[in-house]
Amino acid sequence: MDYSTFMMPLHDMERDYTKVLKEDREAVILADKLGFKEAYIGEHVSDRTEPVTSCTLFLATLMDATQNIKLGSGTVNLPNNHPAQVAAEVAMLDHLLEGRFMFGIGPGGLRSDMEVFENIDRDRAAMFIESIEHILAIWAGEPPYNLKGEFWNISTERTLVPEVGQGIFVKPYQQPHPPIVVTTIAPNSKGLMKTAERGWLPLSSSFVQPEIVATHWPMYARGRRNVGAVPSTSEWRVGKSIFVADDEVTARSYGKGLDGPYAHYFKTIMGKLVSAGRIGTFKADRSMLDEDVTLEWVVDSLVIAGTVNSVVDQILAFRERTGDFGQLVYCGHDWLDADLGKRSMQLFAEEVMPRVNAAIRESAAAE
Repeated sequence: MDYSTFMMPLHDMERDYTKVLKEDREAVILADKLGFKEAYIGEHVSDRTEPVTSCTLFLATLMDATQNIKLGSGTVNLPNNHPAQVAAEVAMLDHLLEGRFMFGIGPGGLRSDMEVFENIDRDRAAMFIESIEHILAIWAGEPPYNLKGEFWNISTERTLVPEVGQGIFVKPYQQPHPPIVVTTIAPNSKGLMKTAERGWLPLSSSFVQPEIVATHWPMYARGRRNVGAVPSTSEWRVGKSIFVADDEVTARSYGKGLDGPYAHYFKTIMGKLVSAGRIGTFKADRSMLDEDVTLEWVVDSLVIAGTVNSVVDQILAFRERTGDFGQLVYCGHDWLDADLGKRSMQLFAEEVMPRVNAAIRESAAAE
């Protein structure tokens, strides 16, 4: 099992903005040194707690600061951007990173951004599909371009001057395009099946219950088989909030305590989703009462925290509930205590994951 990281990122809004941006960069640089395979960064334009306003711009600052880790958008929220601009920027970033780019896409879930970009009352799912279709058509096509849609029209027919390069889009470094990654939340998602049919990669969200995560792989596998492909669990990425400490007292207080950064993360996410009528996101099943979805229950049920041996056991137990997956995605949280945040990543990479993989190999050999 490989391991990666996903950072929305989310911070206390009272913290100094410059400092948290430096902290987020430091976390990715550390992940690179510790052998994390991929790092995904979110973006939100109108949010003070999730203050990376352009994930592609942020990732570009890490181009020379990292060596091996693949850098991913997590996600480019397509309805909020013009597809021609996304196609051009992503193609350039893919070249700057010489193929170390993962193209995470989504419709965007922040309602204030929807209002800002005047799509809160529009069919954003349809906008999402049209946008990625335009982007892929630009990358696959040749000038002059003439793409028609319900939301965007893209043409260079009137202004094409090929001998000087005018009206011609740059193609990505990776051909036919960078790997496309889609984050999944809903149970038994038909959208995930469509994702699989297109050859895109699934990433199960870190803030849904294991019982919901377990429904994702069957849908993805069905989609791959629909197009004659053989599904491989190595393609499935699963997010999880994890905190590893040298002692159980610290693990409990920092990772599970209601005044810790993990609880702050879920309190903020819950505040946004509950206000949007999406409290069901956190439930293990629909029969659960809304009043039972408390912050304490959510943190306790969704955060893995403990010493090395305890976290190894909890990850293996989580895997038993969800089924096999190829990549465990460590959810990045605010470094309320920078030393503890860094130590957790180090213990996770250097001690937890080798033991997890040893246990998986031992189990497979015994079958």
